Amino acid sequence: MTHRHFIVHKPFGYISQFITNHKNKKLLGDLHDFPEGTMAIGRLDQDSEGLLLLTTDGKMSELVRSRHIEKEYYAQVDGLISSEAIAQLQQGVEITVSKEVYQTLPCQAFKICQDPGFAPRSRKIRDDRHGPTSWVSITVTEGKYRQVRKMTAAVGFPTLRLVRVRIGNLQLLDLAPGAAQEIEGFVGILPIKKS
Repeated sequence: MTHRHFIVHKPFGYISQFITNHKNKKLLGDLHDFPEGTMAIGRLDQDSEGLLLLTTDGKMSELVRSRHIEKEYYAQVDGLISSEAIAQLQQGVEITVSKEVYQTLPCQAFKICQDPGFAPRSRKIRDDRHGPTSWVSITVTEGKYRQVRKMTAAVGFPTLRLVRVRIGNLQLLDLAPGAAQEIEGFVGILPIKKS
């Protein structure tokens, strides 16, 4: 059997599934007519956007979700993020996962000085009268539930918008929200992370 692989720019408001028991949920299958047996590798929650990998090869999922592959996110946060908060993110912070306190691993994090220029979200973030916002890049190899959101909140800058821009060497680039692109495979795209 020849497997097929896709990259998708998951828009805000969609869940990373093809079937669900919940009514009125927007699904990945609503975006395009993917082949039977297509599944998402990893997930982005309903409020998150960005790069999502799809495949008909279930064996790929374990590799991509492993700690060997970097995932980079751009987070728009409430307030002007400080260098102290960036340093805390880099060192790892305590978050709650399944009612347990969890210490995140050290990660790459830096302030993004210019607006990354993403297309406007389908639901407005908020009005400017509520104060300034800023953008931060966070690269992790873990995948705890809502981890990046919990990390920015832990340092005092709650996430307002979250976009995954990279998985391994594969980048979101100019892929429009809702767009999908078939690719040959993931070999060479998903390298082992740097030590």
